[in-house]
Amino acid sequence: MDTIYVFFADGFEEIEALTPIDVLKRAGLNVEAVTVTDDKVVTGAHGVPVVCGSYFQDCDFSNAALLLLPGGMPGAETLSKHEGLNNLVRGFVKEGKPVAAICAAPMVLGKLGLLKGKKVTCYPGFEQYLEGAECTGAQVEKDGRIITGIGPGGAMDFALAIVELLQGKDKVAGLEEAMCIKR
Repeated sequence: MDTIYVFFADGFEEIEALTPIDVLKRAGLNVEAVTVTDDKVVTGAHGVPVVCGSYFQDCDFSNAALLLLPGGMPGAETLSKHEGLNNLVRGFVKEGKPVAAICAAPMVLGKLGLLKGKKVTCYPGFEQYLEGAECTGAQVEKDGRIITGIGPGGAMDFALAIVELLQGKDKVAGLEEAMCIKR
């Protein structure tokens, strides 16, 4: 089964990482938490520790269905400075494979010049890193195979947008019913 890789660095925003992981697993998808640090235990912006299953350098990503970048600071900044992740994201977008980033993390794509001409959203104040993008301020934006989310309050909609991209609207409707989501 293809895998969704979620990338972690200290200072990640907990709800933006853990809500998508939970929802994606409920959808029956394979999810792998990957640290870009030297430690498998990564601590969130609010002190919640998460144990990642893999180190970045130990993954080959050949079975990746989607790359997911949670926000939070300084987590998103650390992700944006990781050369291996930058190369992976650049290659994914070039090949038309799906990438999702929420809150501050769209800056990873923006700094790589991958959002020019795209309709995106991000945490207020991070628009400066999204050169050439149309920043809408919506909870979630999907432009082609790139999904962006605004921040913690949009984490559920962001997660469901990923499920819709990978598995369709019927799967989302089933999850909404099972999770008592009223929209």
